[in-house]
Amino acid sequence: MKYNRLGGSGLNVSALGLGTNAFGKRADFEASKQILELAIDSGINFIDTANIYAGTQSETIIGQVLEGRRHEVVLATKAGLPKGKGVNEKGSSRYHLELELEGSLRRLKTDYVDLYQIHTFDPNTPLEETLRALENMIASGKVRYIGASNYYAWELMKAIGISEKLGLNRFVSTQVSYSLADRTPERELVPMCLDQGVGVIPYFPLAAGILTGKYNEGQAPQGSRGQVDPGFSRFMGENNIELGKRVSSIAERAGCSPSVLSTAWLMSRPAVSTVIVGASRAEQLRENVKSAEFELTPEIVLELDEVSDAFRHGDPMAIYRL
Repeated sequence: MKYNRLGGSGLNVSALGLGTNAFGKRADFEASKQILELAIDSGINFIDTANIYAGTQSETIIGQVLEGRRHEVVLATKAGLPKGKGVNEKGSSRYHLELELEGSLRRLKTDYVDLYQIHTFDPNTPLEETLRALENMIASGKVRYIGASNYYAWELMKAIGISEKLGLNRFVSTQVSYSLADRTPERELVPMCLDQGVGVIPYFPLAAGILTGKYNEGQAPQGSRGQVDPGFSRFMGENNIELGKRVSSIAERAGCSPSVLSTAWLMSRPAVSTVIVGASRAEQLRENVKSAEFELTPEIVLELDEVSDAFRHGDPMAIYRL
């Protein structure tokens, strides 16, 4: 496994990270346990979850599986998206964040979180309040590093500016939808992160499965996300399907799967620290681990850049906002 520094921090994270959105939902406890143990045994040390994944079940499962192995991972969680229907059950106020951190620590069975991330920008809470609350968490020893998620470039830059002005810890990372099928972060966010030393953590690296090749015929296979998720149709546009076909063709000539090729390309992008891949079965993760060792040639990179160039424009494939 390859390891990178998380942005400008001194923390080393695996080039491939494990996303656990499926834990407790599409993967039951035993399947989740197999996936998490395989990840650690494969050299993956970055484990990403959130307080709302599977209605808190993701954090609960991780806490149970990691007993005795907590020290082997960089554990990241998030808060900020709606946890319930109450007026204070969302956002990045001091009230909500402190409450949610305590809940996450209990479920994860740990005294600290390595990376605590604000799940999305909160327009109703002053950034200074959010950043001072996070600073207190670091001072208490309950949080080691802080990150953002689903922030626009100007929002992230504003937060960094306030941190510098007030002498507070800065965001070291940001999570964003980023893939061959969604290169919109390259317009503003990636250049800003390179300039400011912020690590980019892509989610949806396989564009919700479009880049795996399984939707190349324009139809969803039995049991796939496209078949069970009513909202998946928004990803099944003609341009996306055509990109999936072209990536599959390049992968066949390169001697690897489309998933491995797409993830390896993303790992090679500037500012990317770790790429989050999810899994509902151990076999899926076992295949994706190959991407960390796959050697991209300049010719393949150029071809992938060319076939995906149009995806630098338009709207992001996903962004979660309050």
